[in-house]
Amino acid sequence: MTQQLNLNTTQNTRTCLLNNQGLVPYTVAWEYQHSLVEARINNPHLSDVLILLEHPPVYTLGKGASLNFLKFDPKQTNQELYRIERGGEVTYHCPGQLVAYPILNLRFYQADLHWYLRQLEEVVIRVLNRYQLKGYRIPGLTGVWLKGAKVAAIGIKVRRWITMHGFSLNVCPDLTGFHQIVPCGIDNKPVGSLAQFIPSLTVEQIKLDLIEIFAEVFQVKIIN
Repeated sequence: MTQQLNLNTTQNTRTCLLNNQGLVPYTVAWEYQHSLVEARINNPHLSDVLILLEHPPVYTLGKGASLNFLKFDPKQTNQELYRIERGGEVTYHCPGQLVAYPILNLRFYQADLHWYLRQLEEVVIRVLNRYQLKGYRIPGLTGVWLKGAKVAAIGIKVRRWITMHGFSLNVCPDLTGFHQIVPCGIDNKPVGSLAQFIPSLTVEQIKLDLIEIFAEVFQVKIIN
């Protein structure tokens, strides 16, 4: 039986270490997440971690994702493509897209995956709200939309209530890479970016807001 920890202790501020990086190859970040999760399985009282970064162009497929949502032959392509252990279908990462990988022990929050997904959406919605952009959810789907376009995709993996993977927010990316897939398996809703509404926005600017709002939503103290 899994050891029961002191749960639901959000009134006691939990520490979250910030790992703020630049452009990182997908496999490097993937392996790093695994090492952090493994360490926290061995010692559940380690601090949480929030990794923020960008990736070079790369496609990822969730563990059960259908290859039918690729518009290219995965066996005959130069595209970087990985099938990973998160939930969800295919997505695309590239520079100009802010990626957040929270490594959290949900037993100190709520051991509830639906709650966690809604919290991640809430972080994005509050970030957008700072720029008078009204992000919203669509019932039955995961992610955040803005004026009919999906601007944030979410895909997670939880192992013994330790989270990995997370969400990506399209700040100012080149969206053409999304044309090669059916993003998240949703073929009737386009992908958009914040720069389509506020052209001056940068990833570094959005990072500052996201760090502050993540701390607010999850009631943690961010340590650089």
